[in-house]
Amino acid sequence: MHTTATRALIAEDDALVAEVITAELEKIGVQVVGKASDGQQAIALTESLRPDVVLMDINMPEMDGLEAARRIQQQCPTPVIVLTVHSVPEMVREAADAGVGAYLIKPPKGHELERAITIARARFADLVELRRLNAELQEALAKVKMLSGMLPICASCKKIRDDQGYWQQVEVYIRDHSEAELSHGICPECMEILYPRESYPYLYRKEQGQES
Repeated sequence: MHTTATRALIAEDDALVAEVITAELEKIGVQVVGKASDGQQAIALTESLRPDVVLMDINMPEMDGLEAARRIQQQCPTPVIVLTVHSVPEMVREAADAGVGAYLIKPPKGHELERAITIARARFADLVELRRLNAELQEALAKVKMLSGMLPICASCKKIRDDQGYWQQVEVYIRDHSEAELSHGICPECMEILYPRESYPYLYRKEQGQES
């Protein structure tokens, strides 16, 4: 049985059917925290009451249950179970596209409600986790900058032309387009050109193990 910690909102325009569902939910220990008679009210009550699950009739005035379920997932994501008189494949697909976790034929029995609530909440938890992982992946991808393709580079000064047509120093371009951190030094070849050994012998004593 579900504990009273499970809080349900019923969206059903037929008051008698809503009472039947309420009675069946109470049998399995689910607390009914609110009732809506149309889709718009279902959205408003979901936002204000924050139930653990919404049992949503499909055919309601003002806004049908599938559209209400879709907007609930956009505005205040919550597990949704749709209630319908007839189950057809097209409706099941539309319900899945709207973010519905389970569906039941009216009038539902207690054991059917219990099973549907378990399934809907489990699927919702999986969806939330998937969205979290996807958000982390998108954030990671946004941080990773890769240098790829053909880069126009000056044959003389070695500056690189960016996508806007501006020429930048190589180190600036690498800094802006990658996660690399650059430090400056002089390679042996440039050292010999800039500071010839015969002119600056003291610069080479350390590498030869000599004291200055």
